[in-house]
Amino acid sequence: MEQSCGKLNHWLALYLCKGLGIKTLLALSKQYSLASLFSLSHAELVSLGLTAHQASNLLNTNWQQVAHYEQLISQQNIIVISIFDTTYPEHLKQIASAPLLLFCKGNISLLASPQIAIVGSRNATTTGLEIAAEFAHQLTLAGITVTSGMARGIDGAAHKGALAGNGKTIAVLGTGVDIYYPKRHKLLTEQVLATGLLVSEFLPGTTANAHNFPRRNRIISGLSLGVLIVEAEIKSGSLITVRYALEQNKEVFAVPGSIKNPLAQASHFLIKQGAKLVENVADILDEMNFSYPSGLNYKELTDAVTSDCEVLNSIGFEVTSVDDIMRRVQWPIDKVQARLLDLELDDQIERVLDGYIKLSAGG
Repeated sequence: MEQSCGKLNHWLALYLCKGLGIKTLLALSKQYSLASLFSLSHAELVSLGLTAHQASNLLNTNWQQVAHYEQLISQQNIIVISIFDTTYPEHLKQIASAPLLLFCKGNISLLASPQIAIVGSRNATTTGLEIAAEFAHQLTLAGITVTSGMARGIDGAAHKGALAGNGKTIAVLGTGVDIYYPKRHKLLTEQVLATGLLVSEFLPGTTANAHNFPRRNRIISGLSLGVLIVEAEIKSGSLITVRYALEQNKEVFAVPGSIKNPLAQASHFLIKQGAKLVENVADILDEMNFSYPSGLNYKELTDAVTSDCEVLNSIGFEVTSVDDIMRRVQWPIDKVQARLLDLELDDQIERVLDGYIKLSAGG
């Protein structure tokens, strides 16, 4: 597998070389071909500015390990993008400690699309989940890609909301892109992969590790133009993403909540610190100077979400396609998709490969 800026085995060897960081590699690349480093002696490597320890590690590259990862990448149809590739996202390239390599599965053209990150608590309330999903859905109607981290709670709701309108979403993982985590999001991960993109800086086969998730948060914010926090406690991991966003000069948006809700603490704290209070997607679109799709105004976007149960009544306990649902209710596609999202979040229906199935007899 040949990369646009060098052989994959060279990139993997550099990635695996302990003590050789991105800053050193970027500095070296301005004066020397990185691929040529592997043909130099210890003394020559040191003369270029590497420490003796770095030079030794590079000379002692475990090429068998490199070959193992090359095989995994090939078997899993993973696309590897180095920081020197033209497809590497410009926004991400500007952050401190940008990842040397991105391991991707899916539609890599989304890396260049305008993105808003949606983050929040893993233990969000039903209201918080609905808000995250609705914001995600409406952002995709405006042509914006929704980026999140595939965690339980707000992350999952954001991905589902984006997919409900056939919108685009990117999941930045704290594991390898070939690992399902959390397990409950196996189907959701496959749905994101079908039309969106999975991204990780971690090698294929990397399993869940608590230290990896804060690291991936800098990529979530780094890819995005702004970060929306929906529900989170004041000591939430979501604030790590917000901190990165602030360091990267990105916009921070926060949804307010009840003063009696502990999960509103982070949003209220951030609003006091200058984050933009948002009540609807128009607040984000206006702040970012995004245009509304096809001249739609915000009222037309929100009209798609109603409390009518005609959609639920049109779905059986067998798989019902979206086309069948539309034919039965005679509603516009956007309105149908928004209602399907509400019903899915309310655990009344479940999205499956070819449509939806009803989960309860209620309606």
